[in-house]
Amino acid sequence: MSTPTPHATDLAGAPAVVLRGGTVLTMDDRRTVLTDADVLVVGDTIEAVGPALQVPEGTVEVDASGGIVMPGMVDTHRHMWQTAVRGYGADWTLTQYFVWNYLEHGKKFRPQDIYAGNLLSGLEALEAGVTTSVDWSHNLHTVDHADAAVDALEEVPGRFVMAYGNIQAGPWEWSATPEFRDFVERRMTRTDMLGFQMAFDVTGDPEFPEQAAFEVARELDVPVTTHAGVWGATNDDGIRLMHEHGFMRPETVYVHAATLSDDSYQRIAATGGHASVSAESEASCGQGYPSSWSLRRHGIPISLSMDTSVWMSGDIFSAMRSTLSADRTREHHEAHAKNETVTHLPVRTADVVEWATRGGARALGLDDVVGSLEPGKKADVVLIKNDDSPVMFPVLNPYGHVVMQAQRGDVHTVLVNGRVVKHEHKLVGADLAKARRVVEETVSHLQDALGESAWAAGMSPDIPESKVLDNPYTYTEYADSSTHTR
Repeated sequence: MSTPTPHATDLAGAPAVVLRGGTVLTMDDRRTVLTDADVLVVGDTIEAVGPALQVPEGTVEVDASGGIVMPGMVDTHRHMWQTAVRGYGADWTLTQYFVWNYLEHGKKFRPQDIYAGNLLSGLEALEAGVTTSVDWSHNLHTVDHADAAVDALEEVPGRFVMAYGNIQAGPWEWSATPEFRDFVERRMTRTDMLGFQMAFDVTGDPEFPEQAAFEVARELDVPVTTHAGVWGATNDDGIRLMHEHGFMRPETVYVHAATLSDDSYQRIAATGGHASVSAESEASCGQGYPSSWSLRRHGIPISLSMDTSVWMSGDIFSAMRSTLSADRTREHHEAHAKNETVTHLPVRTADVVEWATRGGARALGLDDVVGSLEPGKKADVVLIKNDDSPVMFPVLNPYGHVVMQAQRGDVHTVLVNGRVVKHEHKLVGADLAKARRVVEETVSHLQDALGESAWAAGMSPDIPESKVLDNPYTYTEYADSSTHTR
């Protein structure tokens, strides 16, 4: 007999869970939307999707009426280690970010600090309905740092991909060490709960020193994720070198891809690569104009990402909104430049929901595992419902509601691999007190290591001089004339 109003304790030991009576965005190939429908989860698998499902004895029921049931969302690029200093760089440019993390204070992160950031980031991802996250972990300057990163990922009940990187050394250096090979053998089991990528950038140096790292990735059969088309950092030369040497592969993920030429986009499209768009970051920090508009023109598959909580929030709803806003802004801008008017929008909210779900799954080679609500797939499921919010009714256009109306606080229930990790708007079994403690220890360590003045200066960079344009109109004269009578 089903339980009508389950609590987290009921769900923890349930052999099956059914989400009843919601609007279901299946995100299957037809983007089927079902109203007043159920999603039945048995063990770690989606058993059935449809109206009035019959369920096994002992199934626990979650009331999804008035809510939207959708696949768990996928973030294909998040520097999780930086979450320990959440919001610190809210006023940074990309240059200031590079200086702080690459040249100066990133070196002061200890293994326990990487652990703290990853732990907090993993929990905040689940809380927002992100069930799969790529940990773009590019501050692993020792293998102890890498072990700490994985320790945190294994502690959080989410689905993760460890993208191993080290900004303190060239990829041709760290990828050649026996310690790296040993780490891969020891920790990277490469299940669908913990995948593996190599994370490094290609600077465009004509000597192409990154070739050695690509060869290691090929030998290990590991996908590469790379920041491409980032203003002042990576450019078309990097793409050309990758292509000419045969290292552009379908599993390669190009992060940002915001300042590339048509030739580079065509090389990515021709080799089947995927892009990871971080529109909030790109718009604020200067990587380049958010690239979905350009990617669409070239037929490059799109996924979404948050980049880093040192700047932005970890809220995937913000990513969806900012991506759609940037794309539509570009659409109008291009039309206006030709003295034309856009009368019908080419990108719909359903497209953006797909980028946030199946787009990410495809980019990570997990499309047969997650990304849609179909029988046989792993049960990564999100219920968006908030009976206490006036924003959650009416739900007329469910795709539009997810992208334009909902927020992370409306995420009611989250399942990962069939396990309920959030219910009734609260994380289940998460030790937030521990997360707070280890993050506070990291913040204290960094403040002490940097010193009070450097810590304050890093958070409050100088404001450049600006000037209001000269105005040829003198409103004082205008005001005087308004009282004059002939």
